[in-house]
Amino acid sequence: MAQDSQPPFNILLVDDEPGDVDLVKLALADGRFPCAVSVCINGKEAMRFLRKEAPRFADAKTPDLMLLDLNMPQMNGKEVLREMKADPALAAIPVVVLTTSDVERDVVASYDLGASGYIAKPIDMDHLFQAIHSVEEYWFGAVRRPPRP
Repeated sequence: MAQDSQPPFNILLVDDEPGDVDLVKLALADGRFPCAVSVCINGKEAMRFLRKEAPRFADAKTPDLMLLDLNMPQMNGKEVLREMKADPALAAIPVVVLTTSDVERDVVASYDLGASGYIAKPIDMDHLFQAIHSVEEYWFGAVRRPPRP
């Protein structure tokens, strides 16, 4: 149950699984922070979004947080992290990996590439909602963030 007293936080959700996208959007809508969610279905599209490439993404808002799947076609999540963190204009955007993989090498590689957090998607919907709400509480409640541009 989001509050309307503050402007929404901008979240970029990068995931190619429509069912997972719907569940994450539901969890965010159910959270206590107002969130505007943009969705990209692969890494190439996410990079075009982040770089505000015209015409489609010319008005894209810089995300306050990115939720990034690792296993996607065209450009996977690790490639997105590598490219983002090498770009000074994008490097400060916090990225939480939200993926089905619980393999240790993926966790280590994600952090090595600059991820701010790593969550293996819980199979149970209640646990997924709890995980998403925990991410919101941390990034939008507990953490002091720099002012928005």
